[in-house]
Amino acid sequence: MATYPPAIERLLAELTRLPGVGPKTAERYVFSLLRQSPERLKNFGYAIEHLRESIVACQRCHNFDDHSPCRYCADKHRDQSVVCVVADAPDVLAIEHTGVYHGVYHVLGGSVNAVEGIGPDQLHMHDLFTRIEKEKVSEVILAMNPDIEGETTALYLKKALEPLNIKITQLARGIPTGGDVTYVDETTLGEAINHRTAA
Repeated sequence: MATYPPAIERLLAELTRLPGVGPKTAERYVFSLLRQSPERLKNFGYAIEHLRESIVACQRCHNFDDHSPCRYCADKHRDQSVVCVVADAPDVLAIEHTGVYHGVYHVLGGSVNAVEGIGPDQLHMHDLFTRIEKEKVSEVILAMNPDIEGETTALYLKKALEPLNIKITQLARGIPTGGDVTYVDETTLGEAINHRTAA
C-alpha cells in the first residue's frame, strides 16, 4: 500500500486530531503548506511552537490569555458580581464583540456530551461553584449553545446553582436552535444578552 513520506504522514496524523479536520482536509492543508516559502513555513512553525509558551489558562475563569488572571478578571471596571458562563474560549470574544456585556466570564471547556463521554466532572464546573460561594456573585448568565449538549449543560448548571440563591439567567431566544454562540452575528448576540431571561 502506497504511503506518503514519513514527514507528511506525521503531519497528516497530527492535523486529523484537530476538530473538524478529516483526512482529505488534512491533505489539502499539508500540500498547501508545502507550496509556501521556507520563511512562511518557519513563521507558521514558530507560531505553533510558541502558542503554549505564550498563552495560559486564567486560574479564575479558565479563559485563554497571555497572563493570569486574564484581562477580563483583572479589569476592575467590569462588574465582578455578574458571571457569564460559556462553553469555550471563543465564545468570550464573540460576546465581547457585542459591546453590551460588562461582567466577567467562566469558561467550562466544553459541554456535557454523553456520546463523547464528557460529563460535568470533565468540565470546569466545580471551579464555578467554588467561585460563586467564595466571591460575591449576584447573577450567573448561562450562555450555552442552543443545541442538545448546550441545553443539557444549562439544565445541569441551573439545578446545581438553584440552592445558592443567586439570580440565574440565560440568553434570550434570538439565537437559532442548533447554532453556535461563537458564530452568531454581534447584533443578535447582543440582543440575546440584553433580553436574557430567568433560567
